Amino acid sequence: MPLPPHLAASSSIDSAWLFLSPHLDDAVLSCGALIAEFAPRRPITVATMFTAAGPAPHTLAAWSFMRQCAASDAATLFEDRRAEDRDVIREIGADPVHLGETDALYRRRSVPESVERLGARVPELVHRYPTFRFDIAKGRVSRGDRTLIRQLRARVAELISQTASELVFCPVGVGRHVDHLITRAVGDVAGERTIYYSDFPYNQVAQADQAFLTRRDLMPWTWDDGIGAKERLIRGYRTQADALFPAGHVPAAAEVYYCRRRHMLG
Repeated sequence: MPLPPHLAASSSIDSAWLFLSPHLDDAVLSCGALIAEFAPRRPITVATMFTAAGPAPHTLAAWSFMRQCAASDAATLFEDRRAEDRDVIREIGADPVHLGETDALYRRRSVPESVERLGARVPELVHRYPTFRFDIAKGRVSRGDRTLIRQLRARVAELISQTASELVFCPVGVGRHVDHLITRAVGDVAGERTIYYSDFPYNQVAQADQAFLTRRDLMPWTWDDGIGAKERLIRGYRTQADALFPAGHVPAAAEVYYCRRRHMLG
């Protein structure tokens, strides 16, 4: 399948690519076929932002997620998830990097010690995003995460330098999960080298933010080579696959990416 001109130029010189993943599966879910195609020919790093849980007490949203994953302990679940990600990414031929930040389901606010002691009874008082539907999935990144974004941007800038990455891929934020939007903001540190990917499987039921696409003058392109083999990679995330695809079917959907218009036109 044809690539946009600047991506085609990059693909011809074996330059390094960096994929930014919010969680321990998102890069493969959204970009697995593209990564699998090019990893044998170039250095590819997959850096995942949010790779850790937090201690109990947990919110109802966190417990619901853990039940979907058939897990009773958050720390053990995330240990398993990190192992799954390392196995899948290395199987593709890329290098996994885990940045160790806490998933939004478990992220806490800074609160006085007197309030923290109430946590066992009222965990919503200390969690930054106490619900999924009304907090995490609303697309409103907490002001308390601004420092986190600055820190992640600095770490990713350093990673870009260390890996000599010519292109950086990050989510466009379909579904408006706050961790995906934070990763999108972090990806902007690469400037003109940033390519956005459509968040799968959320893009099967939701659209990319048209206002964001317009502001960045972004145009879509698709990649479907190797899509048929991608399900096996996704199934490598054993703790997640059944929860993400409860009907047992992983749609063989083309991957969608967004580049700046001037890059698309050559």
